[in-house]
Amino acid sequence: MIGLEIADIVGTIAFALSGFMVATRDRLDLLGIFIASFLTALGGGIMRDTIADRVPFAFSHHLPTILVILVILVAILFKFYKKSEIENTKIFVISDSIGLISFSITGALVGLMVDFNIFGVVMLALATAVGGGIMRDTLLNRVPVVLTSELYGTVAILIGIAVFVLDYLEMVNNISLVTVFCVGLSLRLFAYYKKWHLSKLD
Repeated sequence: MIGLEIADIVGTIAFALSGFMVATRDRLDLLGIFIASFLTALGGGIMRDTIADRVPFAFSHHLPTILVILVILVAILFKFYKKSEIENTKIFVISDSIGLISFSITGALVGLMVDFNIFGVVMLALATAVGGGIMRDTLLNRVPVVLTSELYGTVAILIGIAVFVLDYLEMVNNISLVTVFCVGLSLRLFAYYKKWHLSKLD
């Protein structure tokens, strides 16, 4: 499916960049930067394919590895690591949001391909979107972003539901997926800038 491949590529690039920026903010060495970038970009997809009983795409194709390496090299060349307050910069917020939405869509599509029910599709969308970030944050001894950020995991869940409904209505195509992507990205960015959160217990 073309939509799945495109979303996977976009998500890999976007999450590789956000992983790089987090790693440089925490002053990791080059090995640490590569590990954090690879985990962020590929961890969710590996988790997705493992749950779906598929050979992980990152283990059977060279493209994901090449994309991550290229992103790191370009980020170093343009000195993205010189940014202060890096997680509040527009480029980080946008790249991380694009990765979140793209991987939510790929997770949901893979769930549909292996005939998961709505719970399975939604959970696979969530796992794909946040799995890599959780691995990275755990490695860096940080509270995972999905547990604290503005409607982060919630957006992934909503996208999983939307893709499942589209499939039920036999309306999954490139146009509908682009629409889901645009609406999901707009919601995520709007929630970030408006500081929307789910309610917390006092």
